[in-house]
Amino acid sequence: MKTGNDVAARVVDAMEKLGVDYMLAGSFSSNLYGIPRSTKDADFVAVLGGSQLAELQRELGSDFDFDEQPSFETVTGTFREKVKVRSVPFDIEIFHLSKDPHDQSRFARRVLVKDQLVGREIQVPTAEDVIVTKLRWAQIAKRDKDRDDVRNIIAVQGDEALDWDYIHRWCETHGTRALLDEIRASIPPID
Repeated sequence: MKTGNDVAARVVDAMEKLGVDYMLAGSFSSNLYGIPRSTKDADFVAVLGGSQLAELQRELGSDFDFDEQPSFETVTGTFREKVKVRSVPFDIEIFHLSKDPHDQSRFARRVLVKDQLVGREIQVPTAEDVIVTKLRWAQIAKRDKDRDDVRNIIAVQGDEALDWDYIHRWCETHGTRALLDEIRASIPPID
């Protein structure tokens, strides 16, 4: 493995081999729908039941160092596994699928796409769910990169390609509608 893309592909392969339900989220999914940017990690959401976490650790091997304790993620109220990769300055975060209503919805709506960076078909959230999630993080964590990702996805996808009723419903639920409207207003019209 030489790049973060190689690392993400390796994790996808391992999860698929073990039958783990997953989706590749975070920057990888926003890069798919928007304007790609560099990232130092890959975020997965997964359903890891029974011994699957231990099986995943064995499958990935000694090049992947899993933290001994999962950490708690406060936005959706779930646990995540932090994984360091020895051969590449790149990290993996595996978020356990939470009971958060939007987390459940975006996982149920995930789609299979051919990703050129990872070099294979992968499960990812829809463009709408990436927007909703990034808005949530932008508001709570005050991260400009999330605002930029939302702007880029909307600009690249265009108004007609997105299910605005779905986006608006979740933005109203999360209290991010004003932020969405501000970001949309900042996008110049493209002729």
